Amino acid sequence: MQNFKLPTNPTPEQIRSHLETMKQAQLKEGPPSLEQRKDRIVRAIDMLRTNRESIIEAICADFGNRSRQQTLLADILASIEGLRYNRDHLYEWMTAQPTIEPFPGVRARVEYQPLGVVGIISPWNFPIVLAFGPLANAFAAGNRAMLKPSELTPRTSDLLAELIADYFDATELTTVLGGPETGAAFSAQAFDHLVFTGSTQVAHHIMRAASDNLVPVTLELGGKSPVVVSSDADLKQVAERVLTVKTFNAGQICLSPDYVLIQEDRVDAFVEQAKQALARMYPTIRDNPDYTAMINVRGFERQLALAEDARAKGATVISLAPAGEDLSDPVIHKVAPTLIVGATDSMRVTQEEIFGPTLPIVTYRTLDDAIDYINARPRPLAIYYFDDTPLERERVVARTTSGALIVNDAMTHVFMDALPFGGVGSSGMGHYHGEYGFRTLSHAKPVLLQSNSGDSNLLMRAPYRAESESIVVEMIEA
Repeated sequence: MQNFKLPTNPTPEQIRSHLETMKQAQLKEGPPSLEQRKDRIVRAIDMLRTNRESIIEAICADFGNRSRQQTLLADILASIEGLRYNRDHLYEWMTAQPTIEPFPGVRARVEYQPLGVVGIISPWNFPIVLAFGPLANAFAAGNRAMLKPSELTPRTSDLLAELIADYFDATELTTVLGGPETGAAFSAQAFDHLVFTGSTQVAHHIMRAASDNLVPVTLELGGKSPVVVSSDADLKQVAERVLTVKTFNAGQICLSPDYVLIQEDRVDAFVEQAKQALARMYPTIRDNPDYTAMINVRGFERQLALAEDARAKGATVISLAPAGEDLSDPVIHKVAPTLIVGATDSMRVTQEEIFGPTLPIVTYRTLDDAIDYINARPRPLAIYYFDDTPLERERVVARTTSGALIVNDAMTHVFMDALPFGGVGSSGMGHYHGEYGFRTLSHAKPVLLQSNSGDSNLLMRAPYRAESESIVVEMIEA
């Protein structure tokens, strides 16, 4: 095993050289067997399980405070469950898929082959699962991988680099550490596929860089995922389930509910239910280890600026902070869930992805108005629809386009590896998770065995005769 690490902030040439080493190893050794793929997956599981306390400590230090339970659930367990799912279904996914007999005596099948070396750019908000989710699929598909974690979680990224070097040969999996310049150099490499999770703004640069080498990309982005509250939805249920996710990781989630669409006569009741739900979950915030801080002072100040911009433009800003708690200290950089009542299109909270615990409330009159409001904006990563009326539910399903649609809950689908995870339009491109990720990171190669007579290509062979043409015409008219 090559216990090798690239230096921090490597040059583009150093990244390129190691990528070429990985590609040559893949070519020399050929597609890994079922057992080899499972071994890589099992080592990843063992790495996360054995070192979970160190990972929890590193993430908490990077955030200032990151809830232990949230890291265990969303980063450690979710990663391990995804890896296990790939391990347990790998045989069936790798089995060549037979097709119907296209012509008498002709046999055909589809072989799923590894692409080669996959580049993975993972973000800071869930630094483990958003690295090991795509990595699980890369290993399952028989690829090697190069990981570029975020510089905004330096302790976690350094720890990952150390652990990966201990558990994997450098030609199987390696880590590239560095800031924006390193990220730009990484995205410009000639990978066989590139998976990026992050902002839509950065995704434009990723696609441009990848296009120079015609590298296919999977983009997992974000956007503004709406909560649609129907006229008969249970507001206690809505408030509890929306705030569960809106406060998870302090709303620093690409799938976090970004705004609530609700009828005007139900706003006050929803606000009251939100206050009660928050008090049950977080009776204190400032010194509560269950409540995660913003990633840094910049993120903290941005949430305050979003609320102040809305207030200056006429909105009512309602902080759900527990009475008497002072959350103004940028050193702690915790932000309480904050409702923006009367949000309008002129405000930053309706224009930008929030990525925090601020929650605008937008009113609508009819369900068609709500659907039109969503459809007039970039397609979201998810829509969260609360209603128990099947007919209205199907209208929302049929008339909106989003990465996913969740009924009477928020974000639940992300923990289900049997479902594809991905966006559409400006919220993303392509899928991973489970079999969908295996297919994304494989090449589906048709393999055809011609019959001895070769009848299927005789119609192409000159000289062409009238009887041949009559057969073609007959097939056209069939």
